Amino acid sequence: MAAEKPSEESVSEPKVEKFKFDGSVASSLDAMKAKLSKVPFYSVGMDGDALVVGKVESRNIRKQPYLFYLINFNPGFVEVIYSIPPDVSESLRRASVLKGFASVLSMVADDYRINNAELMQYVDSTMDKLLSGLSQSYSSLYNKYDSILDEYRALKRLNIELSASNRNLTIQATQLGDENRRLKAELDRLQKYSDESLMSIIEDWIEVHNNTIDVELFSKSYGITAPRVEEMLDKMVSMGYLEVRG
Repeated sequence: MAAEKPSEESVSEPKVEKFKFDGSVASSLDAMKAKLSKVPFYSVGMDGDALVVGKVESRNIRKQPYLFYLINFNPGFVEVIYSIPPDVSESLRRASVLKGFASVLSMVADDYRINNAELMQYVDSTMDKLLSGLSQSYSSLYNKYDSILDEYRALKRLNIELSASNRNLTIQATQLGDENRRLKAELDRLQKYSDESLMSIIEDWIEVHNNTIDVELFSKSYGITAPRVEEMLDKMVSMGYLEVRG
């Protein structure tokens, strides 16, 4: 499906402003035109008795100039007309255009004289508004930065604490793992004989050792704890497999 083009009413138009200074031609407009025509990105032409130098920085969807400025060198004054888009700072745009104007003016300094007092006053006013706006923006940005910095420091401290806690938990987990393996090995050792197997081994032992059993020696010989051997002897007695002699 083809994309719909915005209507002309929906296209936001830039605001157009201008400033001018008294001036006079020192050589000729033709000489100025010859010099400025060699500069890329500028269009140069005559409009009546004025030399017009223009720069189109961007165009809208209708291919019409959107961001631009024109410098009209007249025999008695120079005028600068420029656009300011709705989403651009007026002070910043004015300073940018003034910079472009100064660049063009420097190329025809020997051909066109300008009222320097008026120019300096305008530069002073433009820079004052620009710096004032930047100061407010800087203060706002610094406050946000300071707040974010505090949060970052708090998170960094928390990260250090959590890292230390994590190391302690890792050590504890390792220790618990070792203990768990030791207990499992012990349990496996203790349970390597079933009750029936252990009773059979005890019976063989007693038969070989003249109807006697040394619990400590038996435990060491088979790797079985003495309490379990005693428990099994008691069970064998209660079941009538063995008799206790005085």
